[in-house]
Amino acid sequence: MEFFKIKRDIPFMSYGKLTTAISLITFILAVFFLVTRGLNFSVEFTGGTVMEVEFQQSADLNKIRTELDGLKLGEVQVQALGTNKQLMIRLPNKANMSSAQLSNQVMDLLKQHQDGVSLRQVEFIGPQVGEELVTHGLLALGMVVLGIIIYLSMRFEWRFAVSAIIANMHDVVIILGCFALFRWEFSLTVLAGVLAVLGYSVNESVVVFDRIRENFRKPHMRGKSVPAIIDNAITATMSRTVITHGSTEAMVISMLVFGGAALHGFAMALTIGIVFGIYSSVLVASPLLLMFGLNRQNLVKPPKRKEEAVV
Repeated sequence: MEFFKIKRDIPFMSYGKLTTAISLITFILAVFFLVTRGLNFSVEFTGGTVMEVEFQQSADLNKIRTELDGLKLGEVQVQALGTNKQLMIRLPNKANMSSAQLSNQVMDLLKQHQDGVSLRQVEFIGPQVGEELVTHGLLALGMVVLGIIIYLSMRFEWRFAVSAIIANMHDVVIILGCFALFRWEFSLTVLAGVLAVLGYSVNESVVVFDRIRENFRKPHMRGKSVPAIIDNAITATMSRTVITHGSTEAMVISMLVFGGAALHGFAMALTIGIVFGIYSSVLVASPLLLMFGLNRQNLVKPPKRKEEAVV
């Protein structure tokens, strides 16, 4: 299925050096923000207090967030559990205050402004649990990256595999850099979004690379240069890219706008990842193939000449 058909190939590779330079600058900035500002880890990673509160009537989440900000407890998360009558409140650790003192202080404030508030459950997440989550999260990310490296190395010639790996790592670092720059909260749902972006970006790279590899074997492409072959492959896959990425991005933006605080980080990670995933697969990974010296001999073996029998 094609949403549209482009008759003439778009010369993407003529801008390859420019797009790669932009990508390199963006990557360096992302690493800079990660090193200087760091990630704003959520209570799940740093430890803290998790409260489940029930109201007799639907509560105004924005109003409650404003009231809790007045306590100066730090980054407080408030999200609905199904309906606005049941809320989950996450509180960071605070020096010289126990989990019981924090929960009592929050309940006293809520009862001043709301009638019929009851505390259903209180859980304390210790620093050790947070450290375990960080370790397990990094382990999950590392295993996904390793799996992608093995898959690409087995499926493609090394120039394709290295280009795709660089492009995918580029996407992950850009997402983390954006979260570090704007101090958005990095939670387990955001980590899930990063892992989803990795798989999504790999899929796009594989589709483009498969078409490039096919083009090298097509008879009518034999007289064309390597940049022209790559341009033809990218142009041929643009309709599919618009359909798949456009529909996915529309769904993700809907989650970002209407999903509330619970899905905000997850949707934001996917939104950034999908945009940069398209960019890296087309305008980063493909120019890298040229830089690594891709040519027809790398993919198409020359025919063997048959030796004539000597009479």
